[in-house]
Amino acid sequence: MSRKAPSAGGRADAERVLVVDDAPGTLEIIQRNLAAKGYRVFTAGGLPDAMRILESTPIDLVITDLKMPGASGLDLVRHVRQNLSDIEVMMITGYASVSGAVEAVKNGAEEYLAKPFTDEELLAAVQRALEKLRVRRMTLAQRPAPAAQELIGESEAMQRLLRALPKAAATSATVLITGESGTGKELVARACHYGSARAAAPFLPVNCGGIPEGLLESELFGFVKGAFTGAVESRAGFFQTADGGTLFLDEISETSLAMQVRLLRVLQDHEVRMVGAMRSQKVDVRVIGATNKDLAALVRKGTFREDLFFRLNVVTLSVPPLRERGDDVLLFLRHFAAKFARELGKPPPCFSDAALQALRSYDWPGNVRELENLVQRLVVMGEGGRIDVPDLPPQMRFSVAHPERARRTLAAVEAEHIELVLASVSGNKTRAAEILGLDRKTLREKLRRQGPAGA
Repeated sequence: MSRKAPSAGGRADAERVLVVDDAPGTLEIIQRNLAAKGYRVFTAGGLPDAMRILESTPIDLVITDLKMPGASGLDLVRHVRQNLSDIEVMMITGYASVSGAVEAVKNGAEEYLAKPFTDEELLAAVQRALEKLRVRRMTLAQRPAPAAQELIGESEAMQRLLRALPKAAATSATVLITGESGTGKELVARACHYGSARAAAPFLPVNCGGIPEGLLESELFGFVKGAFTGAVESRAGFFQTADGGTLFLDEISETSLAMQVRLLRVLQDHEVRMVGAMRSQKVDVRVIGATNKDLAALVRKGTFREDLFFRLNVVTLSVPPLRERGDDVLLFLRHFAAKFARELGKPPPCFSDAALQALRSYDWPGNVRELENLVQRLVVMGEGGRIDVPDLPPQMRFSVAHPERARRTLAAVEAEHIELVLASVSGNKTRAAEILGLDRKTLREKLRRQGPAGA
């Protein structure tokens, strides 16, 4: 074998694969098949050549034969695992046996492929090994943890939102943020405010669904002394307090029709009238509304005013659910693990490949909030610094889709999803109904039809 590594070819950004085998024919076949798929392939006829390449060239995956003259493939696996932790290893051999497979795995080989194998089997094993490497690199990358107010996300869905944010921040127009519960709508609103010319002025978040209807008016608009029993002094409302800044009205869909009329007048006239006051006063407030419901559908039902909807819907920002954000789950995982570990004064936990796969496959009905709560629990309760599948909640351990699920009825799929959502919120039916986009009565009816198991 030549002491010079052959030209690898392929794209400069392609994964680099080192193939080690004492059989030139095997090297040629594997090299040809992988190069045809765009990988950069290096070959070596034994351990000395392999170690020389590893010392001089960044490699992502080592594919090595088990039986070779002199040092064996296991010696190479041990060398890689002891000195080069950021590389995956796959063992191939013509001496397939249970003991051989066990020994290979014990020494750190991620994949074990017995000869003879088909081209498809080879490519599938290579893809599995490199996917594990990619997930581990993304999860464990030693990048500074994002600041608390920074939006996390590299998925295309999140990138679309991040591209739209500066445009929304640059205008004083009303913004409507839509998205499921737990997706981070308030974080988006804050980013919109702090990226605008109003950044030095107040940002006030108001949960319209969390304030009783009888109090919401006085909280938003303020009241004068004597306006009602208990009003012993005048007090400014959120609109006055946020003057010059931004008022974030979360769950704006929960406001009554009467309150919607008052909000519409503020947006039209830029004036508020305190409860009990005779005159209105000017305010300079940018309003950002947010909802996890379809406002257009509520307009058709008559529970949300069409004119207010049009006033709010000048600029719309849609926050994608976590299940549509791909590997962003891994970014959040690393961020929250580092955050909670730092708070507890312990090192961040390490997640097994199987646990990472289960978390990536889970549907996340509670979105980022659910993931954050889970990671906090795992960090607090974890022992030994390693998180594996048995440490995860039951609904996450079996979240990988199975082929037979495609042949189930729609009712069965719906029933399973409802069970998963209920489990994710510890059986809280009100919270589950909110996540599912149902009212509580409809959820109770669906659970009743499912029988005792769903009740």
